[in-house]
Amino acid sequence: MSRNLRFASSLRTIASAPRAVGARAVSSAAGSAPSLPPSPEATSSTASSSSTAGRTTHFGFKDVPEEDKESLVGGVFSSVASKYDIMNDTMSAGIHRLWKDDFVASVLPRLPPSVHRNPVRADGTQAPDHEPAAPAPFKVLDVAGGTGDIALRLLDRAREKFGSRDIEVEVVDLTEGMLHEGRKRVAQGIYYNTPQITFTQGNAQALPEHIKDNSIDLYTIAFGIRNCTSLPAVLSEAYRVLKPGGRIGVLEFGKVTNPLLKEIYRQYSFQVIPVMGQIIAGDHASYQYLVESIERFPSQPDFAQLVRDAGFQTGAMREGKGGAWTDYTFGVATMWTGVKA
Repeated sequence: MSRNLRFASSLRTIASAPRAVGARAVSSAAGSAPSLPPSPEATSSTASSSSTAGRTTHFGFKDVPEEDKESLVGGVFSSVASKYDIMNDTMSAGIHRLWKDDFVASVLPRLPPSVHRNPVRADGTQAPDHEPAAPAPFKVLDVAGGTGDIALRLLDRAREKFGSRDIEVEVVDLTEGMLHEGRKRVAQGIYYNTPQITFTQGNAQALPEHIKDNSIDLYTIAFGIRNCTSLPAVLSEAYRVLKPGGRIGVLEFGKVTNPLLKEIYRQYSFQVIPVMGQIIAGDHASYQYLVESIERFPSQPDFAQLVRDAGFQTGAMREGKGGAWTDYTFGVATMWTGVKA
């Protein structure tokens, strides 16, 4: 049995047991029609980043030992990696592309155009020493970005909008399968075998040691932070590695507040998306987890407060451009930004 099949089987075993939501255990009678699980919005969305011994956190709607969550999440994304981008297009009817384009345009500052440098003349002689030295590259850390989607959008915008090649993006992801998909994508384009994009396996809560304090200009994480065990730990790491004045950009699923749209979206999430996952990716259980993880993520103002608690300066605690967050498509997705003082 393959690793992915074993993982899907274990998820189905967990899912078949009664689920603790708040103070109640919820189970379905055999043969009964499927129903939506109760919303867990009243439950805690974060866990302490201190010692994990004996502590639990959420994995979708289920409570699991903190030390188990990383491997469970890794299993999910190993299972869905090869179909991840196709599923994003299918689930959102391609709208995720518009969200990501606006996100990248919002978080990437204007960069100076690259200067053409030719240290060796056509006749083979050395160019004068006074020719301008290459500026230090603009350093981006894209976390949980294994397939390279956000990283490539950042590089394309820098090149096409600003004429800049002086930008380097390091993609860090927990799952080797996702990184493999990213490397394959880069190998087909103009950034292959250049220092502009690199891939590293690592944990958002404890970034690889080579990423030093105060070394990053821009930190991005798109549709990944909700899968982490401790949101404060992730934000603390982001703050640590950013330079003073550096910026964080988080793109994640938000909360739809309109009651009618909220119910329509919830029905779609729980009744349609896992079925799509089964049809397209052959994995119902992983997509059931993904929609549950969206429900467990904090509301827009609650997550904005976590960003502020980590030390970041944000806009006023209000919705909309220039505020602490920006909603897309009625709050289906949301962008939060902050600046390290």
